[in-house]
Amino acid sequence: MEKYPSVTVVDHPLVQHKLTLLRDKHTPTAQFRQLAREISLLMAYEVTRILPLENVAIETPLEAMQAPKLVGKKLCFVSILRAGNGILDGMLDLVPSARVGHLGLYRDPETLEPVEYYVKLPDDVPDRLVVVVDPMLATGHSACAAVARLKQAGALQIRFTCLIAAPEGLAVFCEEHPDVPVFAAAIDRELDAHGYIHPGLGDAGDRLFGTK
Repeated sequence: MEKYPSVTVVDHPLVQHKLTLLRDKHTPTAQFRQLAREISLLMAYEVTRILPLENVAIETPLEAMQAPKLVGKKLCFVSILRAGNGILDGMLDLVPSARVGHLGLYRDPETLEPVEYYVKLPDDVPDRLVVVVDPMLATGHSACAAVARLKQAGALQIRFTCLIAAPEGLAVFCEEHPDVPVFAAAIDRELDAHGYIHPGLGDAGDRLFGTK
């Protein structure tokens, strides 16, 4: 995208179809959770496209051959709690051997600024491609704080993945972390005064876990 050169919108028809079902306010919690998992699995194909390969010697039932295999350390998925766990599972369905980290951040209701309350990361994040997952990129503050924390921990390759992004959040994120690619299923119209994305899908955490 010209305005956001580091942003990729995953516009695959299945992703867009499932996202429409996810947005619908009548979609029940169990279906919402399953759809989020399915969308994140599909998006993981694009996010992991840069993983390096090397040829290794194997034998098929018919002959020996050189075949491509992932080289080096695998991925690390980092979930921004709590809603990030809703799309973490789909990513792990595709790459079950990935390491997993968690960042606990909540948004102060008055300032809309992130407050960190929990961090648990693998020791070798500098050696891995780190994919940060959070369903919504709204104000961009939590995403920026999470990526800054990962850079502080030594992460060198970072990608951010969300279902829906707001233009305001993208502007903040791309300015603060221009070196970090963003993958989203959609870029919505705007934020409201309370930091919710419109048209959006509501509070992703509440809809994932049935807490509202």
